[in-house]
Amino acid sequence: MKVVVGLSGGVDSSVAALLLKRAGHDVTGLFMKNWEDDDDDEYCSTREDLVDAAAAADVIGIELEAVNFAAEYKDRVFADFLREYAAGRTPNPDVLCNAEIKFKAFLDHAMRLGADKIATGHYARVSQDKSSYGLLKGLDRSKDQSYFLHRLNQAQLARVLFPVGHLEKSEVRRIAREAGLPNHAKKDSTGICFIGERPFREFLNKYLPRTPGPILDERGRQLGEHIGLSFYTIGQRKGIGVGGTREGWADAWYVAEKRLATNELVVVQGHDHPMLMKRSLRAEEASWVSGERPAVPSAHSAKTRYRQLDSACTLEDTRDGGLSVEFTEPQWAVTPGQSVVLYDQELCLGGGVIT
Repeated sequence: MKVVVGLSGGVDSSVAALLLKRAGHDVTGLFMKNWEDDDDDEYCSTREDLVDAAAAADVIGIELEAVNFAAEYKDRVFADFLREYAAGRTPNPDVLCNAEIKFKAFLDHAMRLGADKIATGHYARVSQDKSSYGLLKGLDRSKDQSYFLHRLNQAQLARVLFPVGHLEKSEVRRIAREAGLPNHAKKDSTGICFIGERPFREFLNKYLPRTPGPILDERGRQLGEHIGLSFYTIGQRKGIGVGGTREGWADAWYVAEKRLATNELVVVQGHDHPMLMKRSLRAEEASWVSGERPAVPSAHSAKTRYRQLDSACTLEDTRDGGLSVEFTEPQWAVTPGQSVVLYDQELCLGGGVIT
């Protein structure tokens, strides 16, 4: 097949391209430039990543094309990111980036190039039966990225390959090292792609206004002043601006609630404070991999953030196209704007944006 691989400059996508080349496919690499603002400062690694992608492509023996999707990214992902933060929620732009850029703009571009399939270095797998495709977790549970891919649909999965989804990360690095890929030991990127390693609050400061207001404890006593609700997230411990102890208590303070109507930030002491634990949630913008919502009520497992263990839950009837999920055990710091993603064992069913 003719396969266009999204080469990011990292080891995972490089090994994905290498494995496809070894399997005899006609492989082309494509480097996506998704961010242009301040891409010349110390935090943005786009130039370094392009150099690494080109070096890996050279060793593998494939052509590399660089494509600029910055305009699409700003319109489809970043604008939504800012709207969500301005509304007091904590969005997950990686979920939207996969749905709108990597598996839409990139996929469309690859199809125009005559590709049969696209491939990425995500840790996930695709299953197929006679009538449909399934999205499965990556076999390396510590690296599984199906959470970020839960918005993919049948048409997208029909065109997608995940060559490293059946491998452990250590095996991926071993393959890269033995093949002489120059990025075999490159550390994994962390955080949101357009922010890089910079302090998050420093980045938001450039785009969102500060609207100070009171920081209250659960009894309504004012402990200090926040700089703007957009700059905090549920479960946050560091950077709140409230001392670690009060009236002899030694527990740390955590953000428990953001009251938009009154511009109040509510904090509580202790990681497992009752205000941080939720048994149920509602979500909107439901997206189902199969194209159909599971029957309700029905038992599944779910996670409300990446790198969280699946937890038993029941999908309830909402009658409005949204999601209502009831967990068997309380969940910590359920955060509006993040995604709830449902599973049946290894099969990712889909999910929605927590409200």
